[in-house]
Formats: sequence, structure tokens, C-alpha cells
Amino acid sequence: MHKQTQAIRIQSAQSSEKEHSTPLFLTSSFTFDSAEDMRAAFADETDDNIYSRYSNPTVDEFVAKMCMLEGAEAGFATASGMAAVFNSIFALLKTGDHLICCSSVFGSTYALATKFLPRYGIECTLVKANNPTEWEAAVRPNTKMIYLETPTNPQLEIIDLEWAGAFCKKHNLIFNVDNCFASPVLQNPIAFGADIVSHSATKWIDGQGRVLGGVVVGRADLIKEIYLFCRNTGPSMSPFNAWVLSKSLETLDVRMERHCNNALAIATALEKNEKISWVKYPHLPSHPEYATAIKQMSKGGGILCFELKGGIESGRKFLDALELLSMTPNLGDTRSIASHPASTTHSKLTEEERLSVGITPGLIRISAGLENVQDILNDIEQALAKS
Repeated sequence: MHKQTQAIRIQSAQSSEKEHSTPLFLTSSFTFDSAEDMRAAFADETDDNIYSRYSNPTVDEFVAKMCMLEGAEAGFATASGMAAVFNSIFALLKTGDHLICCSSVFGSTYALATKFLPRYGIECTLVKANNPTEWEAAVRPNTKMIYLETPTNPQLEIIDLEWAGAFCKKHNLIFNVDNCFASPVLQNPIAFGADIVSHSATKWIDGQGRVLGGVVVGRADLIKEIYLFCRNTGPSMSPFNAWVLSKSLETLDVRMERHCNNALAIATALEKNEKISWVKYPHLPSHPEYATAIKQMSKGGGILCFELKGGIESGRKFLDALELLSMTPNLGDTRSIASHPASTTHSKLTEEERLSVGITPGLIRISAGLENVQDILNDIEQALAKS
């Protein structure tokens, strides 16, 4: 069956009640008929559920759908997107190991790589998104993993996954990709050689700004290590959130089509606005990595960004003048969102660090919602007129 059909039809086993919609298992633990059954479950000789910190039918259903959509062998769901990112790295690296990380990543990921991993003896080298020379120069004998986002947050740089996959294979490195901005219906890094893929399910996967969640999927042997680490450290997803997210996956395909169409229409219109220095959107022909984006993304995603000529003051005036768009650091909602990365998601970086990854004072990020596209455009254009 087509992935879109499987995202709807993969469900937990139907109970004796013959429910049509999948049930929600709000329980902390599960019982056994005998001491032997319990022993076998703890010895991993059966697939019986034991404790919802690491095994729950509702969570398993969500993970199964994500593995199907990404083409992965196994997965584990976490309480948030950053929990997924952290565990995809920390569970697989140890003191003395070296990580190569793209410098254009989410602000919390940047802090994790540069401030927290070194506390545990895990070294990290930052490299520019599309500078192969830097990537090659960064490889050391103790390098174990490459971590990247594509499209990157918030500059929407596109990294060639096919090239990165070949690079990791050449140097025998774990290839770890944050696929949050694209979603699994637009891009599948595993098809290009990725070993591990993580998502903040809080974003497009939920799609309505209701719950937090994260998920890591990939090679079975690597996911087993992540599972064992998470089983003992406890960053588990709640069954309720998993239930919401699993239902959300049933509409992800149709939602992303509208998000992408709206984002492309907005980006195309804003290229003509005299108050804007540049506009970036992966499937816009003017994007520097347009050819790569077309190759690995079926559509351009729901995020666009642009630079206001007036810098930070114009950016503040623009945001304050918005009437329809929401001001929030989130993205991937049914409602369109405008944010100013320099003062929100990447505010903990120094000005030098922000500029080094292209986060300028006048940079605005738009998450295109599901509203009528003309209403979104009207609000953006009236706000630009006042900025």
C-alpha cells in the first residue's frame, strides 16, 4: 500500500470492543498471567509490554507509522524534539569521541553540541553547511558521527544528502539527520544513506500546536542502543501525546501539500517587495541550492525566510504590525507564524555566532499555515508597509 494509506491504516490491535478509532492506553504498567511470563518479558524473550516508560501500545503505533514513513528499521519516541536530538547523539557517543556538526542548526542543538557535550569529553567541530573542504578537514581518527539539518534552521540552507551519505560511508561515520523542517512525507534521508533520523513531532507531525514530542528512527542496531539508553534515563513520550501524534499522521500528507503551496506562493510574491533584500524558499528557483532541493525534497516545505532592509528595527515594526499571523517561536501549525530568530530561537548565541551562520538582525522566518493564502499575504504586506 501507498505510504499515505499506511499512515492511516497502521493501528494497534483491535480490542474485543471492536473500536474503529485506535484506543488510548493510559496506563503506567502492564500485568502478567504468571511469573514465567513476567520473567520472559524482562528477558526480552517476548514482545509483551512491561512499563510505559519504554513500552506502550499507543506509543508503539506512532513509532511504527514513523518508521514506515521514513523507511526505517526501528525507532523510539521521546518527550520532545530536543530529547530526540540529544539521545540520537549521546546514546551513541562516549568520552573521547568526536562529532562533526553543521553550524546551521537549531539554537538548542547548537548549545548541546558546543557547551554540553564537551562537559562529557565528547569533542565537536562545527562546519559550514555547504563547504566540503571544511567537512574533510574536520575528520579525525576519533570522529564517530556527522550531525546535520536540511533544510537548516532558520536560513533554509540545503545540504546534499546524497553527497553527505557518501562522505559518511567513506569515513565510516554514523550519519545523523534532523528531518524536522521537511517532514517524512517530503524527504527521506535514509534513502540517501542516513543511519539515524530525528524529528520534533511538536512541529509538522502534530501540526496544530497541541503537544510536545520527538522521535528517532533508523538502523535497528543503532536504535537498540538508543532504546537501552532511553529505557534507563526516561525521556519517554506520554501515551496521550503519542495518540494525538499518531492520529495527526493520518492527515500529514494533505496538510503538507497546503503548507507547501502556501509557502511557495508567499515566497514568490515577496521576491517583488522593495522592502526585502532577499527571500529564501527551497523550491524557489532563486534559492542557491535549488537543484539539490528539487532532487531530495518532493515539495519545498512550509517554511520561508526573508531579510528586511531596515534591520532589527524594521523587523520589530513588522512583527508588531501583524494582525493575522501569530508571534511565537513554534512552527508547523495550522496557523501561520512569524518569528525573529535573532531574538528568540537563536538569542542565546552571541552576535558573532549568529552572523557566522547567517542569522542577521533583520531575518524573519515565516511558517505558512493552512489559512487562505491571500489572507496570509495581505497581512504580511500590510505589516511590511508599516515597517
